Amino acid sequence: MRYAETGFNLEIDLTRGNIEKVASDPRDTELYLGGLGTNAKIIWDRVPPEVEAFSPENLLIFGAGLLCGTPATGCNRTIVSTISPQTKLLAFSMMGGFWAPELKYAGYDKVILRGKSPDLVYIWIKDDKVELRDASHLAGKGSIETAELIREELNEPKAQVAAIGMAGENRVFYASVEQGRSSASRGGIGAVMGDKGVKAIVVRGTKDLNVADPEKYMELCNDVLKYIKHREDNPIPGVMPILAGLGSPQEMKVHDEKWHTENFMWGNSRVRRRDFWNEEVEKEWTETMEKARTRLISCFNCPMKCGATISMPGLPTYMMKCFTKLTYTMGAFSDLDFGLRIAQKATEYGVDGFSAPQVMAFALELLENGILTDKDFPDMPEDNEGRFFYLLDKIVRREGIGDVLADGTYWAAKKIGNGADAYAHNNIKKHEQLPLKLSMLNPVYFLMYATGEKMNITQIEGQFPQAPFATREEREAFVSDWIQVPDEKFKQILLDWEFRGENSNPYYPTVEMACDIVDWQETMHYIDDALGQCAGLSSFPLKPPYHIHNYPEFISAGTGMEMDKDKLTEAAKRYRTLVRAINIRRGMRRKDEKPPANHWKKRFPELEEKLLDEYYKLKGWNKDGIPTRESLQQLGLGYVSEDFLQRGILSKDDEAADQDTAAETSVEA
Repeated sequence: MRYAETGFNLEIDLTRGNIEKVASDPRDTELYLGGLGTNAKIIWDRVPPEVEAFSPENLLIFGAGLLCGTPATGCNRTIVSTISPQTKLLAFSMMGGFWAPELKYAGYDKVILRGKSPDLVYIWIKDDKVELRDASHLAGKGSIETAELIREELNEPKAQVAAIGMAGENRVFYASVEQGRSSASRGGIGAVMGDKGVKAIVVRGTKDLNVADPEKYMELCNDVLKYIKHREDNPIPGVMPILAGLGSPQEMKVHDEKWHTENFMWGNSRVRRRDFWNEEVEKEWTETMEKARTRLISCFNCPMKCGATISMPGLPTYMMKCFTKLTYTMGAFSDLDFGLRIAQKATEYGVDGFSAPQVMAFALELLENGILTDKDFPDMPEDNEGRFFYLLDKIVRREGIGDVLADGTYWAAKKIGNGADAYAHNNIKKHEQLPLKLSMLNPVYFLMYATGEKMNITQIEGQFPQAPFATREEREAFVSDWIQVPDEKFKQILLDWEFRGENSNPYYPTVEMACDIVDWQETMHYIDDALGQCAGLSSFPLKPPYHIHNYPEFISAGTGMEMDKDKLTEAAKRYRTLVRAINIRRGMRRKDEKPPANHWKKRFPELEEKLLDEYYKLKGWNKDGIPTRESLQQLGLGYVSEDFLQRGILSKDDEAADQDTAAETSVEA
């Protein structure tokens, strides 16, 4: 008997209309856990590097995390994996809500889509009954509207719906999959779903899910709930309000946006407005949010209310969470009222709330500088807000210049030419990043930006503070109950970290320390992505309830597998390395691992090279960022080593055998 997981995947060949319930290998669970881990193994095995994003041979995998559907608080993430049309690399985006637990209760751990449907369909899963149903009447409908129409059609008000909007149908490279209370947005996953001819995947499950040791498991769950209560009653002093508590950044609760609006960039990630926030703005924005926010909401089995339902006058209600509250507002140099109104339309269309505003601001910057002309924007309104609505419509319909912009700033700049690439300045691995430009190089963040393959800094950073505390007393107070650290050395690093002097950025934390911090933070995110745990209760906030010391107990009591800290760390390293291998096989190399050139004003090239050298060494990668034969063998990834040798990616001395291997797919920032 399998515990915590169902032991079955749902395989759907859309070309043939064939549906199979396939037993999974329990050995894969031991080696790769679940969620992202086993998704990556399937992608490696079945999607060779020659397969492009919009090929029928590309897979689109909706994987429930290993512990999803159990009583573990906040464990509700669906990990959606495919090959990205934007980066040409592995895309894996997490969405919360209720979809993953519902899939488990229907009797499946994953839905694996291959091929392409000749007609637009939606997939209806109710326990053992699985159907491909006609979705022609849903073509062009919004993602939220689609979910409502399907529930009515099926007479299943409790069904969970993951749907795309018009952007996905038209293969916009940054199209999202929307799912009620969350979305899978990064990497163009919605575009792949649209290319496969799938409008929605609808799930209703009524089966039981078992854990191996219920008594121990509930004891662990209760401990987590107690700790959450403790942390909520004791917010961390000395940090920005959205980081003082738990959960995703609490943008729906917090009205003080001084830090974001004065430190993040406006427009096409260019302009910093240091004195923007004042009493008048705060009053206006607070009133706007209070009127629009109808209630705070949470995901499955979670006490944290990180999202909110937003109802703007004359518009349908939608869900919002996190920084999308500000991305459209700041991209258009507008106010919160505009941001909340256009976000409703963008959610229905199904686009990534980080990329879309930057793409539109990029287009207007090209117009201002004469690279594009008025002829490229026929009948565009004069006002900035009207221009953003105009561009959003053009992009999701792929009309006129919108057809070019729908591919993102990197690819659009290549098509436009005439110096446009200088304006596509905020990309890493062809993907738009947070609109943030800073002064002094931060060695920890340099490594996270450069080597992260999740394409979003908030899904890389986490349990180590973003900046030093002002006084020694504050640092000592913080470390006094810092039980989450994997090693006591992290406490000393923080104690000695200062704003100025020898122990400050960019040379402190030292190279070795920075590597250790990034490795810890990344490990925790990858564990979350395999277990299906929301990063807001584990890898993202300071002093979370889930950490490297209690996770092994959850896995043991939940699945019945023997697990400890070392085995869990090794498993995370195994599938993290496999993710790396998939991207290496697709052409990614060291030259692609660089933050935007203007991310920091003060750069230190020699230090940056040393940081990469040492981090690669720590991770078991060679100078070009390729996992070595020795490290692959140690992780039980000998099959990757053999593939690299056969393809000429590695030679027997672990050096890159051919520096030009897969050059055509190289991921230039």
